[in-house]
Amino acid sequence: MLRTVAPPPHSPARPARAADPDRRRTSARTVLRCVLEHGPVARSTIARLTGLSPASVTDHCARLTELGLVREATAPRRSGGVGRPHLPLDVDGARLVVGGVHVAVPYTTVALLDLRGRVVAERRLPHPGTEPLRVLARAADGLAELLARVPERRPLGVGFAAGGWVDRAAGTVVDHPLLGWREVPVREALRARTGLPVHVDGHARALADAERLFGRAARGGGSALHLFAGNIVDAAFATHDEVHHGPRSQAGAIAHLPLAGGTERCPCGRTGCLQAELSERTLCRRAREAGVCDGRNPLHVVDAAAAGHPVATRLLRERARMVGRAVGLLTDVLNPESVIVTEIGVIHRPDCLAALRGELDPARAATVTPTSFPESVLAVAGGAVALDVLYRDPLSVSPERIKFRNSEC
Repeated sequence: MLRTVAPPPHSPARPARAADPDRRRTSARTVLRCVLEHGPVARSTIARLTGLSPASVTDHCARLTELGLVREATAPRRSGGVGRPHLPLDVDGARLVVGGVHVAVPYTTVALLDLRGRVVAERRLPHPGTEPLRVLARAADGLAELLARVPERRPLGVGFAAGGWVDRAAGTVVDHPLLGWREVPVREALRARTGLPVHVDGHARALADAERLFGRAARGGGSALHLFAGNIVDAAFATHDEVHHGPRSQAGAIAHLPLAGGTERCPCGRTGCLQAELSERTLCRRAREAGVCDGRNPLHVVDAAAAGHPVATRLLRERARMVGRAVGLLTDVLNPESVIVTEIGVIHRPDCLAALRGELDPARAATVTPTSFPESVLAVAGGAVALDVLYRDPLSVSPERIKFRNSEC
């Protein structure tokens, strides 16, 4: 007869202990996301929604409160008016902020965001030149000025976003052809100037993360496509609560996809490349040639259309239709559940959104919405890079470091 021999008393526990930190981080992330999505929310509800034990929820809520990430609601709620009052938890939007830096072609946007992705302070810094280290130094100084306005807030870190090829893991802008940036060590430069953790990503992916955390259409873990059409045109795709990056974060580079009906000559030598056709530079040039406005700021075209200029209206609607064709091209390949578009006409004008949707079949058209952040899209893009890291690993927050840096500001 075979005899079963019990394993040594400590050997099975070792793998479990090794896995405990990862499990603890995953559970803390789950609890914080639940508070973000449902807060103010009772601990008992968090346990029910997440499937975690009440004891585990209590433990994680205590740690998240200690870190300053969540707080108890000021007004306790009683269940049926009797018994011990419930103290619902909410994300603490009053004490902590992240810095956001978004580098566009004509200017840099610096901002402070609270933990719900809301803009606390924002400033736009026109570029005196595009030398990268000078631009980044000016951005760091701009963040310091914003922090000085809110001395009661503590900074957790800085998020950086830009168009072009941005390598999240390396913390570099690999290539931004319109700025002439190549292999710029953004994370290293901003960390040296701010003393804070710095996280870097492309702006389409950053906005996809912002929609996933704080937006209207992409929450809940379904698949979503985000199309950004500014001076740079790029895209991001998210599924199961993850934004796809690809090797060296090259996913979403769609600038040279051929666009049906495109007539614009691209610097690559071809005609009808997606970015050449949809770039705000192209819109501004066409507006200038038509005598609509000075052709330097795409918002001037929107203003002219709002004032009743028929050519400005036509230019915006034509651009929106071409964006709709780009959406059709990408959704044929990716088949997302929702599509979010950041494009100046679609953001400001219902007729442009209708023109975009008119290029799609009715079922697909119904999935398309404008960005959830129409008044602060670039500020949110920068800050969302840091907030995405926070919500993925809230236990990485260091209260001691935050307090130290705040005492120096």
